[in-house]
Amino acid sequence: MVNQQVLAGKWNELTGKLKEKWGTLTDDDLRNFNGNVDQLVGRIQRKTGETREAIEEFLGEVAEEGSDIVSQLGGRVQEGAAHAADAARQGYETLRHGYAEAERTIQHRPGQSLAVAFGLGLLAGVGAVLLFRDRPSESALGRGRAATEQFGRQMLDALAAILPNRS
Repeated sequence: MVNQQVLAGKWNELTGKLKEKWGTLTDDDLRNFNGNVDQLVGRIQRKTGETREAIEEFLGEVAEEGSDIVSQLGGRVQEGAAHAADAARQGYETLRHGYAEAERTIQHRPGQSLAVAFGLGLLAGVGAVLLFRDRPSESALGRGRAATEQFGRQMLDALAAILPNRS
C-alpha cells in the first residue's frame, strides 16, 4: 500500500496520472485530502465508483514506477562515477609512465638532461621577466617577444636532437 511520504514526494506526477486514469476527478477532489491516504482513496472511490483495491493497486504501481526511475538514475550516476574513476586511473598511469621514462632518460644521459633542465629554466625565467616587467613600448615588447620565441624554438630543436625518437 502507498504511504503518505510516497504521495507527498510525487504529488504533481500522481495527480496527473489520477486525472488521466479517472477523468471525473478534479483538482479540488485531489487537493483537499490533507495527506491522509485512506481519505484520498475514499474520495476517489466515491467519485469514480472504483473498488478500494483497484485504487490502492494503481497508487502502488505509480509509486513503483517512480522508484524504478530513481533506481535507473542511480545506475546512471554509478556508471558516470565509474567512467570518471577509469579516466583518472588512466591519467595517473600515463603520468607515472612519463615520470619513469623521464627518470630513465636522466639516468642514461645525465649531462644532456642537466642542459635541457637549465635551458628550460632559462626559458621560463625569460618568459616571466617579459610577463612581469612594466609595460614597455610596443617595439621593445615586440623585439623581446620575437627573441623569446626564437630562443624557445632553438631549445625545442635542441631537445628534439637530444631525446630519443618517441614514434
